[in-house]
Amino acid sequence: MVKIAPSILSADFARLGDEVKAIDEAGADYIHVDVMDGHFVPNLTIGPIVVKALRKHSQKVFDVHLMIEPVDPYIPAFIEAGSDIVTIHAEATKHLDRSLALIRSLGAKAGVSLNPATPESVLDYVLDKLDLILVMSVNPGFGGQSFIPAMLDKVARLKSLIGSRPIEIEVDGGVVAANAAALVAAGADVLVAGSAVFKTPDYGANIKALR
Repeated sequence: MVKIAPSILSADFARLGDEVKAIDEAGADYIHVDVMDGHFVPNLTIGPIVVKALRKHSQKVFDVHLMIEPVDPYIPAFIEAGSDIVTIHAEATKHLDRSLALIRSLGAKAGVSLNPATPESVLDYVLDKLDLILVMSVNPGFGGQSFIPAMLDKVARLKSLIGSRPIEIEVDGGVVAANAAALVAAGADVLVAGSAVFKTPDYGANIKALR
């Protein structure tokens, strides 16, 4: 069954701990944390101190997406703060193999995110060091954007590329109930959803609609 990873980027930041607890109880599989630096992407969000503060509010997997550059210097702090999966952008590091090895050496699962215009071929030589591939189906930096349809084909190509390897495919950006089934059919294992989960107070119903 597909996993749902609500993005707390769309949560009420004034009561973030309560929001994390609420999506946990509503059936979230992962807690997706979008970290933006105002440099790699045009927005600023949170740092490791916030991840650490939120950790006590849920035992679910903390799926931390680092949209920052440089990224390597901050990986240890996010893992120490309680990140279970650390996903970095292929576009944000010159030494992708080294960055992935660092994540794994510190005990977290390693993910790579690809922007819409980045081909899946950049992963050819690091597949055996990956636990997750995050397909950006919008241009990163802001919530509430519309899904880019061409990313369905990208998901399908990645599914073929992965083969029998135990790598999850995650999709982030413009994910709603109307396109969830098509994404799963293409090969998605995890759906990140911000607005689609937090749009109404009934988080449980919104998660169920996506699933």
